[in-house]
Amino acid sequence: MARANTKIGDVFSAKVADNAKRYFQLIAFDRTQLNSDVIRAFKTAYPLAADPDLAQVVGGDVDFYAHCITRLGLRMGLWEKVAHTAEIGDTSDILFRDTRDWGRKLGEEPVRVSSNWYVWHINDEGFTHVGRLEGDNRRAEIGVVVSARDIVQRLQGNGYPFSYPGFE
Repeated sequence: MARANTKIGDVFSAKVADNAKRYFQLIAFDRTQLNSDVIRAFKTAYPLAADPDLAQVVGGDVDFYAHCITRLGLRMGLWEKVAHTAEIGDTSDILFRDTRDWGRKLGEEPVRVSSNWYVWHINDEGFTHVGRLEGDNRRAEIGVVVSARDIVQRLQGNGYPFSYPGFE
């Protein structure tokens, strides 16, 4: 199999049900978070046989943003690259969050609610520790790099399949 190359602006589709697919777009490489791919996933689901107008797809409402490895999803056959567009929108206001309370040692109970959060924007110089999530920080997306399978789960409307601390 040839090496799958991806670039900012690539649009992908993923099958989310027997008769539906959803689209997402690679919008950045975030050097703040391991130089990982940042995607924006669109809310609208389309019939599998549909060939919607690309401008309509990327102009649609955004469901979520996430860090992942788009090339891996291609190699695994979880999605396909369908187009490329230079239109990626404004990425400066996208906010991510993470906590040092995530994960646990064997036998320990996971932290259910964290007060140890930090936030960042794509390609910030570093993370900003905020403690409790308040105000606009409460809308921040989980910023860990997730697997391709996790992205498909979220596109299917099931949320991420891992336990992550809440903030209230």
